[in-house]
Amino acid sequence: MHEEILSVGVDIGTSTTQLVFSRLIIENQATSFTVPRINIVEKIVEYRSEIYYTPLKSPTEIDAEKVKQLVLGEYKKANRSPSEMSTGAVIITGETARKENANEVLSALSDLAGDFVVATAGPDLESVLAARGAGADGYSKERRGVVANLDVGGGTTNIGVYDNGRLIGTSCLDIGGRLIKTENGRITYIFPKIEDLARESGINIKVGDRSERETVSAICKIMADQLAQALALKPRDGRHKGLYTNEGKPLPEDIGIKALTFSGGVADCVYTENSGDWFRYDDVGVILGDEIRRNEAFHKAELLKAAETIRATVVGAGTHTTEISGSTIVYDRSKLPIKNIPILKISQEEEASVSTIISSIKAQLPLYMSEGKPEQVAIAFSGEGRTSFKDIQVLADAVIQGAQEVIDGPFPLLLVIETDIAKALGHSIQVKLQNKKEVICIDGIATIGGDYIDVGEPIGAGSVLPVVVKTLIFNS
Repeated sequence: MHEEILSVGVDIGTSTTQLVFSRLIIENQATSFTVPRINIVEKIVEYRSEIYYTPLKSPTEIDAEKVKQLVLGEYKKANRSPSEMSTGAVIITGETARKENANEVLSALSDLAGDFVVATAGPDLESVLAARGAGADGYSKERRGVVANLDVGGGTTNIGVYDNGRLIGTSCLDIGGRLIKTENGRITYIFPKIEDLARESGINIKVGDRSERETVSAICKIMADQLAQALALKPRDGRHKGLYTNEGKPLPEDIGIKALTFSGGVADCVYTENSGDWFRYDDVGVILGDEIRRNEAFHKAELLKAAETIRATVVGAGTHTTEISGSTIVYDRSKLPIKNIPILKISQEEEASVSTIISSIKAQLPLYMSEGKPEQVAIAFSGEGRTSFKDIQVLADAVIQGAQEVIDGPFPLLLVIETDIAKALGHSIQVKLQNKKEVICIDGIATIGGDYIDVGEPIGAGSVLPVVVKTLIFNS
């Protein structure tokens, strides 16, 4: 089986909005005697849109209609229609995800693809998306070392750190290229945190001043320095803690970063030497990139070329491969169907002990929280080698301890397992929770971190559930 599907990806960021059309080649790579194994074997980016400034009605509101018209205009330019799209993703990132009407924008775009994977990516998840898009995860696996990606955008810098292919940390700071804006040679806007940082550093800069490169370079130098401190490439000063977004936490000081990639709108100004008009985008992104490139602290780590820079966050959406769950499963019919649920993946290494299962779930849950409360998430793992009654009880206890915040929340506890243990595990968890929590536990489904899953209503006399796994496609 060889099949092609069309995919559209829309990324609505703090500063910019862009669109990509991709052709995905999918094949069944199993033999005729085994269960089908559908994989994406090739991804061809067919069309990349212009990069637009994200249309805003006000500092707190996205112009949903203008975003929709912009996307429709790109369909026309690419000679494509929404009906041709099998799949797609709308990702709302950065400050844009915090705008008052982010959901209105999602619904305005919902009819522009066959079946969108729709997500507002909080800063932690955005750090992961960007790092994977830039190829930091792959580099860390190749080099068996610690690689960090800095996604330096308009409003924030998202940091994702990988060690040997495994995510070990994320962080987000209020440092970006459009936190100081200019027009006609004058400064028109300064983000309050940056204004405070300048004042504390003895730099006199305010709205209405002439946009002098020397003054702006001085504040951008400090911003670059703070990013180096965030990576523990130099000691952190007293001002550093206040630059994290939403009470975000810094990376551990002993994280040991060996190599760096850069993505986001400012990245190209880090990789290449700059000249000409330093304020050509009516902001300080070019100067910030230049100061990062010159900063000696960054030279302690090897600079690697990112697979993508400004387009790193996401270039498309994945194929939908409808699968059928195993027949030994547990589910609550009243909670089905459910759609677009992100996968929280426990790696096989983390499955090795109870303590690492618990810590893996607890460490990843904040990626899927909105305003401090867990959203619906699917906890996925292999389950290989855990088939005895005792093993199942131990695994049930570990899941309950790790996922307590989900259990206390309004959504069902959803578990997706590769091996055939769902019924035994689901029943064990229900007994331990005294049947006070809805549990959906399915098996026979393989996933990876970053996937989304749909679970349909029961078929086959109620014995199995149809499952669609949607993989976001990252450039690599």
